[in-house]
Amino acid sequence: MSDIVEQGAVISGIGMSRIGRKTGIAGLDLTAESSAVAIADAGLTPADIDGIATMGDTPIPDAAAHFGIEHSWTGGGMGRWGLLSPVVEAFGAVGRGEARHVLVYRTVKMMGGSVMPAAGAAGAAGAAGAAGEATAPRVARPAEERGTVMGDVPRLLAAHAYSAANWLALHARRHMHLYGTTKEQLGWLALNSRRNAALNPRAAYRDPLTMDDYLSARLISDPFGLLDCDVPVDGSVAFVVSTADAAADCDHPVRVAACGGSDGFGGWDQRPDYPKMASTDAAAEMWSRTDLKPDDVDLAELYDGFTFLTFAWLEALGFCGDGEAGPFVEGAARIALDGQLPLNTYGGQLSAGRMHGYWVLHEACLQLRGEAGERQVQRRDVAVASNGGGPIAGCILLTR
Repeated sequence: MSDIVEQGAVISGIGMSRIGRKTGIAGLDLTAESSAVAIADAGLTPADIDGIATMGDTPIPDAAAHFGIEHSWTGGGMGRWGLLSPVVEAFGAVGRGEARHVLVYRTVKMMGGSVMPAAGAAGAAGAAGAAGEATAPRVARPAEERGTVMGDVPRLLAAHAYSAANWLALHARRHMHLYGTTKEQLGWLALNSRRNAALNPRAAYRDPLTMDDYLSARLISDPFGLLDCDVPVDGSVAFVVSTADAAADCDHPVRVAACGGSDGFGGWDQRPDYPKMASTDAAAEMWSRTDLKPDDVDLAELYDGFTFLTFAWLEALGFCGDGEAGPFVEGAARIALDGQLPLNTYGGQLSAGRMHGYWVLHEACLQLRGEAGERQVQRRDVAVASNGGGPIAGCILLTR
């Protein structure tokens, strides 16, 4: 067995609930919909599930009671892999033999009901062993320079920077200053996402989008306009994570090649290599755990809570050099469904809807399985999925 513990796991089933804006559907009902689909998709019944993990939305006891699941392992909360921490923890659990089939779900509600647990240094450190011991190299810094994952938020709030839109706009503006990145280049991401969303019947927004539409959108936090920001939705996504030896019994297992996370070094804006983010460290750790390289990746489903986050991931993962994300996406030919690196093939959070990185992972699995319909890409052996930005980030490399 590999000493990269996540390689002992497969994603054996995927599921998604109804997705919509202000649906009024109860969170438990959405969780039940996505989870039932995922369990059936894995060829299992609730009686086969012996682990559950989530991000703190529908409580685990409620989900377990709904399905009659008797579980011996639980996981969840924000760890060093960001919002996808429960998924990576499940990889570790099955890889170490602590569970055989783990149900992982994330349920969000536009009008409340989705809990975002606070992330701190202790929480990140406590989860550090779940996917193995290897970590990316780190240059030691004095404690007062490092900060903690969210410990600098009070300082940002005191400066009247009240949301992640403000904090990440600072990164984007710095990137523009250093590298000549343009607003229009950010816009190509939004246009590519909308073009892909038009082929996705679940997407929140499917109408055509032009560059003029993008540039004239209401300003949110310079340089971000409304169309640089993700779309809140109601919905739920679920996965079944199983032991690798269960793959023979699955119709369409997706194999886990490597994962990477970050300890939040530098907080939101105190890294010595600012405007780089935790995505840099997460990507480095992921690549250190596999023989695969960026050139081996056929498609990328990268977090786009704001357009610039995807730029950060493109550079962190080595698909282009520092400062080169703008030219890389310009014209959206390289990132089209038939391009060099198909990107956010389902429409991303910018057009399909904000599912906190879980739709990103769902789409990566769907593409690797060859089940994405009109938006299916041709090359589909290796995919990467990512979530987060600032000091919170995680990424997963998958193969079919």
